[in-house]
Amino acid sequence: MDAFTAGLLQRIRSTEHDLNRARESGDDFLAEVEQAELEDLHRLASEHGVEVGALR
Repeated sequence: MDAFTAGLLQRIRSTEHDLNRARESGDDFLAEVEQAELEDLHRLASEHGVEVGALR
């Protein structure tokens, strides 16, 4: 796995964690921000052929 892929997958894991924490704490604004970031990261992964299904 190259550095780009590893970094992207780590950012996705981190953002998923942050999104879950925002939802659990009831911070709707932060949850929206994290959700948008996660969607952007998934789009980036898709554009570069990075499989993220294995993270789940």
